Amino acid sequence: MKRIPHTFTIVFALILLAAVCTWLVPGGAFVREQVSVRNADGTLSTREVVQGGSFHYVESEPQTWQVFSALFSGFCDKADIVIFILVVGGAFWILNDSHAIDVGVMAFLRRIRRLNRYRLFQKLGVENVIIVLVMIMFSLFGALFGMSEETIAFVAVFIPLAVSMGYDSLVGLGMCYVAAHIGFAGAMLNPFTIGIAQGIAGLPLFSGLEYRVVCWVVLTALGIAFMLWYARRVRRDPQRSPVYQLDAYWRGRTREQAETPVVYRSPRAAWVVYALLSAALIVCAILHPATVVSLGGGKATLPLLPLLAALFVPAGFLTLRKSVHFFILTLLLFTIAYLVVGVLGYGWYIREISALFLAMGIFSGIANSRRADDIAKLFLAGCSDILSAALVVGLASGIIFILKDGHVIDTILYGLTRSLAQTGEVASVGVMYLFQTLLNIVMPSGSAKAALTMPIMAQFADLIEVSRQTTVLAFQFGDGFTNMLTPTSGVLIGCLGVARIPYGTWLKWAWRFILAFILAGFLLLLPTLYLQLPGF
Repeated sequence: MKRIPHTFTIVFALILLAAVCTWLVPGGAFVREQVSVRNADGTLSTREVVQGGSFHYVESEPQTWQVFSALFSGFCDKADIVIFILVVGGAFWILNDSHAIDVGVMAFLRRIRRLNRYRLFQKLGVENVIIVLVMIMFSLFGALFGMSEETIAFVAVFIPLAVSMGYDSLVGLGMCYVAAHIGFAGAMLNPFTIGIAQGIAGLPLFSGLEYRVVCWVVLTALGIAFMLWYARRVRRDPQRSPVYQLDAYWRGRTREQAETPVVYRSPRAAWVVYALLSAALIVCAILHPATVVSLGGGKATLPLLPLLAALFVPAGFLTLRKSVHFFILTLLLFTIAYLVVGVLGYGWYIREISALFLAMGIFSGIANSRRADDIAKLFLAGCSDILSAALVVGLASGIIFILKDGHVIDTILYGLTRSLAQTGEVASVGVMYLFQTLLNIVMPSGSAKAALTMPIMAQFADLIEVSRQTTVLAFQFGDGFTNMLTPTSGVLIGCLGVARIPYGTWLKWAWRFILAFILAGFLLLLPTLYLQLPGF
C-alpha cells in the first residue's frame, strides 16, 4: 500500500505550485467597482464587482520567499475559523470529560434497537433510518441557511454515534458534513450563494425556487444512496474501511465507555448551573419575546426564545434528576437549538457561535463538579488536540495569497472566460460550470467568487442567449461540490482534523462520489436549456 503524504506536505506542495504559476502566468487585473445589490432580507448593501471588458495585463510579481510567509498570511485571513476550531475543540474536550456523549450514544442505541421488534424497522434497518433522517436534516440546513462552518462542531457528536452503530468515522462525517454541503450545493434559499449571485446578476431574489427544490431532492437522494451503500459495505467487513486503523481512537473510546460502569449522579453544582441557566433564558425570553426569522425571501415572527426557555426548564429538571450526563446532553441539544435560532433570527456567525460553544463547555465542566483550574486545563488540552487542524487551515489559505499577490487569479479567470466564446450553447454552459468548479478549488468563498465572476458570466449568458438563472445555477453547483475536496477549504480541513482523518485519506476516498455529484450537476443544468422552467 502506497504511503499517503501528510496533509501539511500536500498543502505546502500546492503553495509551491501556486508560486510556480506566478512565474509562468502573466499578471493581469480587472477594474472593480462598487455597486448596490439587494440582500436576502430585502436591504441594500454595497459590493465590489468586476467591470465587464475591463481586463488588462499588469506587471507580474513572481513569488519566491513568500511561500514561507503564506502560513502567516493565511492565519491572518482565516483567524476567525482558526479560533472557532480551537474554541470548539476546547469546549468539546471539557464536555467529553464527563463522558456525557458516550453515555448518551449508548442509551440512544439501546432504545433505538428495541424498534427492531417491529417488522418495518427490521426490513429497513434502524441504523439506516438514523442515517437518512440525520442527512436530510443537515442537507436542509445547508440548503436553507447555508450551514457550513457550523458543521465542525457536530463532527465530534456524530462520529462516536456512527462508530457505535458499527460503521466508521467516514460515515459519521458523511451524516453531518457531507450532507450539509450537498444541501449547500443544491441550495434552495442559501443567502450566501444564491442571494448574492442573483443580486449581482439582476435577478429577483430566490427566483427559480421550484427547479432548485427538484435539484436539492435529486442531489440529497444521491448522497443518501451513496452513504447507505458505503455504510452497508463497511458494516459487513469493517477492515475494508480506509480509516479502519485510524478509527482505533474512536473504537477505543466506545469500548472504554461500554466497559466502564456509569455512575449516575446529580451533583449540587449541576443544580446551580440549571438554576442560573433557567433564570438567564427566562430573562432573555422576556427581553426578546419575538424573533424575526429570515428564510429565503420571506420573514416570519415567532416566539422562539420563550419557546426554548419553556422547553429547557422542565427538560433540564427531568434529565438532571436522572443524571448529570443527561443534563449535559440537554445543554448540548439546546446549544444546537440556540445556534439555529441565532443564525436564522439574529444573523449569528462564527464569533457568536464560538461564544455559545465556549459557554456550553464551561457550564458542562461546572455541572460535572470540575474546579476552575481543571476546566482551564481541559480547555487547553482540547485546543492542543485540535491544533494541527487549525494550523492546516491557515496554511491552506496561504495558497490563495500566493496567487493574489502574484496577480495571476484575474489572468486565469480571463483566459477561462475567453474560451467560453468558442463553444456552443450546451458546451458553453458545461465549460462555465467547469470553470466555476475549478475556480472553487483555489477560491472556496462563495460570496467572493460571486462578486468576481457573476458580472462577467451574466453578460456572457446574454450574448449566447442562455438564461442568467442558468448561470446562477452553474455558479451554485460549481461552488458547492468541490468544497468537499479542496484543501483551501477551512471547513473541510477543520472537520477532518476533528475526525482525525488525514487529507490524503479523505481525498482517496471522496473523489469518486464527488465526481459523481459534479456529473449530476451538469445533467441538472441541461433541462434549463430546453424546458420552460419557472424563473428561468
